[in-house]
Amino acid sequence: MSGGSVVLLSGGLDSATTLALAVREAPPAHALTVRYGQRHRIEVERAAEIARFLGAALHRTVDLDLTFLSGSALTDRSIPVPTGRPEAELATGVPVTYVPARNTVFLSLALAWAESLGAGSLWIGANAVDYSGYPDCRPPFLEAFAAVACAGTRRGTAGGGFEVRAPLLHRTKGEIVRLAVDLGVPLGRTVSCYQPEPSGQPCGGCDACLLRAKGFREAGIADPALAVGN
Repeated sequence: MSGGSVVLLSGGLDSATTLALAVREAPPAHALTVRYGQRHRIEVERAAEIARFLGAALHRTVDLDLTFLSGSALTDRSIPVPTGRPEAELATGVPVTYVPARNTVFLSLALAWAESLGAGSLWIGANAVDYSGYPDCRPPFLEAFAAVACAGTRRGTAGGGFEVRAPLLHRTKGEIVRLAVDLGVPLGRTVSCYQPEPSGQPCGGCDACLLRAKGFREAGIADPALAVGN
């Protein structure tokens, strides 16, 4: 695919690693962050910092209010974020932190921007190994979206097509951490937590924190995001 890439960048470990790969493999890499009414702003702020650090050609933050959607602990503050769940439960069922069709919405925005830029690939940090049971992080969804991208755009109908890249899809969290280190990702500035402190300090107990901690244990590396004053 020609014309570079658009990368969904949340400010977390997986999306930052994905951006670093895209900068290396599919330049120019354009980073897209969505401020959608999530519980905290720090990940959006960190996304801008990470995009600059990793050398994204452009970084755009889009405001899209998804708080009207019911049932997600990430957009409805009356629903508590679950903490302390056993590891065996993390990939069982769809958790309350699932935001309805979020990746479909985000990839649609990335697709529209990619077509306007002339970029041929969409990159997302989805993972189907160590993940929290989200249906929109699975291979069938990504394959289906790639088909939609080709069928529903001017570029696609003209034969140009789009590629949906999820380079972390089949990697464990430990493998992702090691890859991030190799790529020079500023791990201490990434925010994976669902409910961090305003400073970015993670809660340590939500599903995202537990999966991140698992990855750093597997990689045998101390998580710099846990350092005091980070």
